[in-house]
Amino acid sequence: MMSPKVFEKPITMAILAMGGQGGGVLADWVVSLAESQGWVAQSTSVPGVAQRTGATIYYVEMLRPQDGKAPVLSLMPTPGDVDIVLAAEFMEAGRSMLRGLVTPDRTTLIASTHRSYAVGEKEVPGDGIADPQKVVDASGLAAKRSIAFDMQNLAEKNGSVISSAIFGALAGAEVLPFERTQFEAAIRAGGKGVEASLRAFGAAFERTQKGGSDPVARRAEPRSDMPPASVGQPKLDALLARLHSELPEALRPMAFAGLKKVVDWQDVRYGGEYLDCLATLHARDVAAGGAAHGFAFTDMAAKYVANAMTYDDVVRVADLKTRGSRFERVRKEVGAREDQIVYTTEYMHPRMEEVTGTMPAGLGRWLAANKPLYNALDRLVNKGRRVRTGTIFWFMGLYMLSAMKPMRRGMLRHKVEMDHLARWIDIATGLLPLNYALATQVLATRRLIKGYSDTHSRGEAKFDRVLSAVPALTDRPDGGEWLGRLIQAALMDEEGKALAGALETVRSLAP
Repeated sequence: MMSPKVFEKPITMAILAMGGQGGGVLADWVVSLAESQGWVAQSTSVPGVAQRTGATIYYVEMLRPQDGKAPVLSLMPTPGDVDIVLAAEFMEAGRSMLRGLVTPDRTTLIASTHRSYAVGEKEVPGDGIADPQKVVDASGLAAKRSIAFDMQNLAEKNGSVISSAIFGALAGAEVLPFERTQFEAAIRAGGKGVEASLRAFGAAFERTQKGGSDPVARRAEPRSDMPPASVGQPKLDALLARLHSELPEALRPMAFAGLKKVVDWQDVRYGGEYLDCLATLHARDVAAGGAAHGFAFTDMAAKYVANAMTYDDVVRVADLKTRGSRFERVRKEVGAREDQIVYTTEYMHPRMEEVTGTMPAGLGRWLAANKPLYNALDRLVNKGRRVRTGTIFWFMGLYMLSAMKPMRRGMLRHKVEMDHLARWIDIATGLLPLNYALATQVLATRRLIKGYSDTHSRGEAKFDRVLSAVPALTDRPDGGEWLGRLIQAALMDEEGKALAGALETVRSLAP
């Protein structure tokens, strides 16, 4: 606790929180705490924009009355004049520094290190996640004192929301002239979720008193587990035996991840087809001297062939949306209690492409070629729908779609995807004896194709544009590097402007 003294200036505090994080409750607790100790306190807020494009800023000022006179308090934070900044998400801590709310001579910055990705990060086709280390580096210079740990995770473990943990961190930081018991009394006075809030408060208080900040990372490091020798299922064990016998040890973790994905998507027989393809590609890799390159071609194939074989179609979407594990995950994310009912509403916008894709290949091709009929049906189908999967009607509809999995191999969409996969692999294997690095990067172009509907179409168009540069790169020793640059350019924006510029650069390389 801060030592008692006469405050001639108000204590100023900015709270940056998103919807559902309890920023308003946190501000109310702070005001209640101050007023219970005879201070005058005031809170205001500036709402952020919906859909995670900005947080709401709650501003609190407090000052003890002097000479019986109530102080006049400000409604808005002034850059360079904020004592405490509480950020309920790590990048919001960075934005508070950009706004000038954090200063090295004055501000204590208390931030949760967890991430809730902004729209700008999500809309990038590739990896648009901002680097949290930049916030760490900046806080070391911009703040007088910085306290950062995962308050979201701590709150969830104690059955509460992050506002309780931030309040505990504020108390543990001892930057306000109040005792811990007085903080806890403010929570009790709120009257809602008191016990869970006090648990999260206490855990955060102790964590703050312990000192130090949690390390941050841009994203969790991917793990590739070594495949086991057996899982106790004869058919799956046969696949594992093949994987161990047909591939070098260094390639098995990625191949195991791909195998699990393929089997989950379809069945054990499909997993065998994946291993057949991988064994053929590895033999080509060996013949091309791949050992000198660490069999990078096979390793790349293990990942992207699995992705190509497990494309997103309506059967897959219906399967994922009706799994019990998904409903449990949603319940956990919204913090539902056992006695609460959670309904989910999905937004779906099917097109005739998805309808014909689920038909037998011959029928689907006939309908796609019959333009008047196809267009008439598209006008009926091509519209947005809100599907309530918590109701029997819509759940059964999606469940019946997911039950079409055994018929998938005969569907038009599967035929189209397998033809596309074969052409892609032919390009890569044709280049393998000529330019190993370029052939490996041709496999990596598959990362451009993802999702379904319009997202899939845009990705496939970029994929074709990137591969159009391969002939010009075949004879270049650095051809693989240039193709890698094209892939990165294609992932930079939705419209493909960066890719267009990069393709022009590649064309200028021609003699």
